[in-house]
Amino acid sequence: MKTLINRFMADESGATAIEYGLIAALIAVAAITAMQSLGSELSTTFNTVDSALSEGNQAA
Repeated sequence: MKTLINRFMADESGATAIEYGLIAALIAVAAITAMQSLGSELSTTFNTVDSALSEGNQAA
């Protein structure tokens, strides 16, 4: 029984899968954060362009 417990404690095959899962989750959080920031910057840029085009069409 003690041998079985020692073998179980030494087995690290599940730890690798958990580490890969944590790395994937960290990458996903970083990507979502970057995309949200980029999305709001793009929204501001498109609104500025839309306003400039609207003013240009009204003046013509």
